[in-house]
Amino acid sequence: MTETTRFRSVVGEADAALDQRLSDELDAVNAAATAGTPAARELTVRLVDESGELAAGVSGWTWGVAAGIGMTWVREDARGTGLGERLLADFEREARARGCTHVFVTSFTFQAPGFYEKQGYREIFRWDGVPTPDAADVHFRKEL
Repeated sequence: MTETTRFRSVVGEADAALDQRLSDELDAVNAAATAGTPAARELTVRLVDESGELAAGVSGWTWGVAAGIGMTWVREDARGTGLGERLLADFEREARARGCTHVFVTSFTFQAPGFYEKQGYREIFRWDGVPTPDAADVHFRKEL
């Protein structure tokens, strides 16, 4: 019996408990590898309209000198009004206040890579053929 035959695969879909366990385990590894650096913190910004409805939002994290954007969204009727720029400016301002020197974000070619470029983000990597053969996953970085 080889070492790997003692284990079986369990394949599934969404699994909140697994996600939490993986996060906890990786947090422990990361903390050990970056002693003296505060743990990663979530960072969110939401923009709401006069009725309190969400018009735009961004969620991400800060950790050490890096910030990352996981998701950005602007409501369709608010696109092109400057809300996206305001959203990123608010996110970047808080990241700077937390000691970050740069921000990372990814955008599929059918989303908003041009928007990020206009905000000073520079492409550092492009993964062609993701998630479809005619698209790409574009990775950006911005110095703060």
